[in-house]
Amino acid sequence: GAMSVDSITDLSDNTSKLLEALQLSHPHELDPRRSLGKTKMLSLNPITQQVPRIVERCCQHIETHGLQTVGIFRVGSSKKRVQQLREEFDQGLDVFLDEHQSVHDVAALLKEFLRDMPDPLIPRELYAAFLRTASMEGPAQLATLQLLLFLLPPCHSDTLHRLLRFLGEVARHAEGSRGPQGEQITGNKMTVSNLATIFGPNILQKEKPGEKDAGAMNFEDSAAIILVLQRLIDHCQTLFTVSPEMQRDVLRRLFQTDPDVIDYLLRRK
Repeated sequence: GAMSVDSITDLSDNTSKLLEALQLSHPHELDPRRSLGKTKMLSLNPITQQVPRIVERCCQHIETHGLQTVGIFRVGSSKKRVQQLREEFDQGLDVFLDEHQSVHDVAALLKEFLRDMPDPLIPRELYAAFLRTASMEGPAQLATLQLLLFLLPPCHSDTLHRLLRFLGEVARHAEGSRGPQGEQITGNKMTVSNLATIFGPNILQKEKPGEKDAGAMNFEDSAAIILVLQRLIDHCQTLFTVSPEMQRDVLRRLFQTDPDVIDYLLRRK
């Protein structure tokens, strides 16, 4: 059960096996501190948190080695080295990214994976609904975004949550600061707005890459995508937190339709 996958679509018609890097992370890989008695939030998925190993490894690498790298995700990378990393993940190798890998290469690999998914992280059937929230404001906008996030398949939901937390961490290091000894620490210059501009078109896609008019996007859609992703990054923790009231309502409904699920969840809790 720890390797259950719900969606990120069928992989059989893929031209690139990079998407078979949906080798999902095992629970002990997701948080090595668990053995030290640390608690971890449960995923919305009742089985386990499902994040493609390539996404988890790239995020961990940049969080460890790249948060002070100026222009991360904007500075060019080595196509040859990125291709080599891609092929290693393609072959199902247990790829470990350490300080010897270029942060820019790992950043390019992460963007490439998200861009080339056959169905984007936010499925295309929800594209229009997510974009409509850009014209909304305040609590109504956040409430609508949260309900839309609850519609995501578990694998998409877990992966998006991990990615948004990562992007928030990158943005928190955008500005320069001073260290404990008064030394100047360089900021990476990647604000939430910059990150949303880069990642928005990879996460929210109206057409499949390569399809007719896939590269054409009107200004309104482009601006809406950036705004929506900014909101998702800024309010990630709130949006992915299910209120006690909603939990109770779901449990009451499940009790009528799927009592076995209730039994499993209560034993797990």
